[in-house]
Amino acid sequence: MLFNCEGQPVPQVTFRMLTEVGRYELSTADLFDHKTVVAFAVPGAFTCPHSPIQLLAYNEYARLFRANGVDEILCISVNDPFSLASWAQAEGADRVRFIPDVNGDFTRQMGMLVNLSDKGMGYRSRRYSMLVKNGVIEKMFVERDGFEAMPVVSNADTMLNYINPEAKPPEQTAVLMQMWRTILSA
Repeated sequence: MLFNCEGQPVPQVTFRMLTEVGRYELSTADLFDHKTVVAFAVPGAFTCPHSPIQLLAYNEYARLFRANGVDEILCISVNDPFSLASWAQAEGADRVRFIPDVNGDFTRQMGMLVNLSDKGMGYRSRRYSMLVKNGVIEKMFVERDGFEAMPVVSNADTMLNYINPEAKPPEQTAVLMQMWRTILSA
């Protein structure tokens, strides 16, 4: 069963973060209160080919999102902070903030935890995106297909279109996304 959390506050949990200078804790209030946030979830760092496509589009669209009132873009994954930091560096995604949901507490309370043990991945997040304003989920886009499918509703295009249907995506990203869709459908 897929949950729709629109109109509800984000779950209150604590994330364990990592920086070059050490570890610290960050609450969902720190991340979502008094701001407009676009958050998207991936099943895991380095889960190719779809998670990098989803991540890089959000990274590329960051300036457009900010120009349309978004304060921050978050990538949430049921991963440890070390894996997410390595993935961020490998992809060069410097406009997205990576949030490790180490034990899946946030993902579970969102109703998005999925058992991928048969794929050798344990419990992970379903692929989704959401627009959160002042800690309340305004809109969610949840993928119905498995983690191996191309993101068709949780992608940056869909979110940008929801926020501002008149906004035009960056040309090079649109071309890249079309190329990937062509390759994957072949």
